[in-house]
Amino acid sequence: MDNLNFSFVILTFNEELHLPRLLDSIKNLNAATYVLDSGSTDQTLNICKYRHVKVAHHRFENHPRQWDKALKTFKIKTPWVIGLDADQVVSPELNRLLYAFKHEDHIDIDGIYFNRKNFFKGRWIKHGGYFPKYMLKMFRYTSGYSDLNQLMDHRFIVPGKTRIWKTGYLIEENFKENHIGFWVEKHNKYSNLLAQEEHLKRQGQTTQNVKSNLWGPPNEHTAWLKKYWWKLPLYLRPFLYFGYRMTFQLGFLDGKTGMIFHFLQGFWFRLIVDMKIEERKRQDPPEHHSVIKFAFKFVSSFVFLYGFHLAYMGLCAPGGLYISFLDEHLNYIKVWRTGCITSTQALLKYFGYQVITTDITLKVEHHAGFRLIYSCLGYGVMSYFIAFVIAFPKPLRSKLLFLFTGLILIQGLNILRLTYIAIYWRSEDWLFGLDHHDLFNCGLYVILGLLMSIWLYFPTKRLLHANPTKKIV
Repeated sequence: MDNLNFSFVILTFNEELHLPRLLDSIKNLNAATYVLDSGSTDQTLNICKYRHVKVAHHRFENHPRQWDKALKTFKIKTPWVIGLDADQVVSPELNRLLYAFKHEDHIDIDGIYFNRKNFFKGRWIKHGGYFPKYMLKMFRYTSGYSDLNQLMDHRFIVPGKTRIWKTGYLIEENFKENHIGFWVEKHNKYSNLLAQEEHLKRQGQTTQNVKSNLWGPPNEHTAWLKKYWWKLPLYLRPFLYFGYRMTFQLGFLDGKTGMIFHFLQGFWFRLIVDMKIEERKRQDPPEHHSVIKFAFKFVSSFVFLYGFHLAYMGLCAPGGLYISFLDEHLNYIKVWRTGCITSTQALLKYFGYQVITTDITLKVEHHAGFRLIYSCLGYGVMSYFIAFVIAFPKPLRSKLLFLFTGLILIQGLNILRLTYIAIYWRSEDWLFGLDHHDLFNCGLYVILGLLMSIWLYFPTKRLLHANPTKKIV
């Protein structure tokens, strides 16, 4: 009888050594099994054919993308899915938990963590932070997805609650790593991906999708540790990490083989990553070049925008180079001014004032009023703001959102200023000889400066999964 509760998805590339062992460990579960292969040239595909495993093919980029492709390729019909690597084996303890698993008994959660036992050259790495090691491997198919914000360490993410199976062991042992040359070559490739990933994070181009929480579930706990790892000085942190693993996490108890593993994985690999991060930093444009580039883009954009407004006003004003067609049909400045007057009038009427308006004036009965000339529209401030947003290196989506928010704020504050002037304005000079134009501009630049500072240091989150809860099943 087919398993109606969960299916298995496995990634493969030349896994004739490992795949039979894994398939044997889950055979009695009668679960649908899918393999996404990335170009195997050994007996992997024949093994899948003999075992009646459904196979699809996709060129390998990195593990997160490969898992994302796997979850989207196969038409999985069960409510839960288990994602495994070919060099992993389901232990008898985990097999018993899965055999007793019923979908209806777990409707309150979206994911389950398995406890991994990692082996190196036949030795169980029990210490140095490697056990217990909880990995989110089983999740509700309509909720879980691969974290594409990672380039090397893949992880699945679920939005809801999770559970940990502490005694359900997942055995991981890559027999190919018994040859040290394979291990070194493999981790050299991994170090490229990890260095690229961290370099992007240091530049603010990517962020973590998982909330960092020291006391949260394993994924959140790991995210918390990574957040502080990235802040440690390069080259110092491999020494600190290796020392911590060997002493506080008792790595020395894993014997000669275990200590070799901790040295390779905890020190050598991390040191290579740091060296490659530094190489990438050297390839970046010098910081002063970035500053000059920003300054040039900002000044040129401001001059263009400000000059464009002035030129357009000249073309729409009778006399000189006046163009009647622009004035009558494309005079956006006139529309802009009319909008300010109309908005101010609506606000005053809302508060019970009697208002009389023309195309360029507004008068409040028994109070003051104003004549709105073009220089009062704030095109200088708006040109400054738009030029800054254009010049600063941020993602387009972030720029558009901040630009829209800032322009609405500028016009909103201007309407409030006009409302105040219409009621209380007097012709005499204000504080220190400044009139309302000066005070408004000063206040507005301060407010915009605060907003821009927040925007500069606010991390931009990339939308990597448009709606992870709506997968096609």
